[in-house]
Amino acid sequence: MLSERLLSNTLQAVTKKTLQLHPSPETMMPAPKPNQRYMLYMHVPFCERLCPYCSFNRFPFAENKARPYFANMRREMLMLKELGYDFESVYIGGGTPTIMIDELCDTIDLAKETFSIKEVSAETNPNHLIPSYLDKLQGRVQRLSVGVQSFDNGLLKQMDRFDKYGSGEEIMERIKGAAPYFTALNVDMIFNFPAQTEEILRTDLEKVIETGCGQTTFYPLMASPSVQKQMSRTVGKVDYSREEKFYRIIDEMLANETNPLFEHGSAWTFNRINPSSLPETGMIDEYVVDYEEYPAIGSGGITYLGNDLYVNTFSVKDYNQAIEDGHMSLMLKATFFKHDRMRYRFMMQLFGLRLDKKQFERDFGCSVEKGLPLEVSFMKAAGAFAINTEEEMTLTPKGRYLMVVMMRQFFIGVNGLRDQAREALRGEERELLFGAGVLH
Repeated sequence: MLSERLLSNTLQAVTKKTLQLHPSPETMMPAPKPNQRYMLYMHVPFCERLCPYCSFNRFPFAENKARPYFANMRREMLMLKELGYDFESVYIGGGTPTIMIDELCDTIDLAKETFSIKEVSAETNPNHLIPSYLDKLQGRVQRLSVGVQSFDNGLLKQMDRFDKYGSGEEIMERIKGAAPYFTALNVDMIFNFPAQTEEILRTDLEKVIETGCGQTTFYPLMASPSVQKQMSRTVGKVDYSREEKFYRIIDEMLANETNPLFEHGSAWTFNRINPSSLPETGMIDEYVVDYEEYPAIGSGGITYLGNDLYVNTFSVKDYNQAIEDGHMSLMLKATFFKHDRMRYRFMMQLFGLRLDKKQFERDFGCSVEKGLPLEVSFMKAAGAFAINTEEEMTLTPKGRYLMVVMMRQFFIGVNGLRDQAREALRGEERELLFGAGVLH
């Protein structure tokens, strides 16, 4: 699709220009602004084994490294409290946050004691959907997001997940058993994986429906340049020309107009249309839709506050040392101009399916049409807007797909930041990620 290619190429250039990182002179995050809503992000960078397509900060699990790390994340959390922050929501990502379940529970408990936390969202892998873990997470975590990626055994083997997490059939049974423990159990899937066919995708969709999960997220495959090279050698090259067709299949099977089982929570998140037996949920993985500003704690965390983006050190060793020395581990920084922030708001709110034009004008002192004439004109010409009044913009199905493209390119750009931070690793940590046999 011409509009997809044009958008991808444009956003690749814009993101590269915008996300220019420099060493951060600060050792502590700035204090919160009065009346600003914030969400807290925590990063747990440990996995039992490393997936070849993942660009997030992650290391092979070792208890002697993970236990002090959790303790230092709790110390950093208290630093935020001393700065004056409060939070209603916390998102715990990874890595694998449930890698040490008791440490995770202690961390969640401290967050709830320290802040006004009402909802906790955490990530996990299928092998942790067992009663001893679920019993501890119940009540502590409202939304659990399970990284499934596919139920197809061939794809699971190709992604190096079959031996780690079990067959598609085993994962299905675990999800069915885990769903009642949480307000929302989200099943994370990937579409447009190189070896995925339309038939495999349709079967995956049927199995997602069968799980009974309250929510599912279908991410397009997105990888930084360094991961793309590795994927090409192992599982094949990504073909973006078929991405729109795959997205249409997902949309039609989950949220078709005649008999929808799910409705859109964002451009790529789907909430089951609830029978009375299922609770409502509005939480999604892309917390940036609901919370424009968010401090991030932990090694590899990315913070966005005001005009500034901060990247924490990717070295667990350096992170621990910084916290034990009484300061944060801010390593790199980028500062955004007004136009960058307007574009970010435009993208995030439309990805969340509705842009509030009045709020945009209050916050930026101009209409979205005057502030972003090229972006608005492109979306109009592409037939992206279902509603475009003085009050709001909403999206057509074509517009939702274009937002998927925008977010895919945005996250690929963020993955580029992670690559830059990861390049600074030295010694044992560098060998763990870049040395021979690290992914085996």
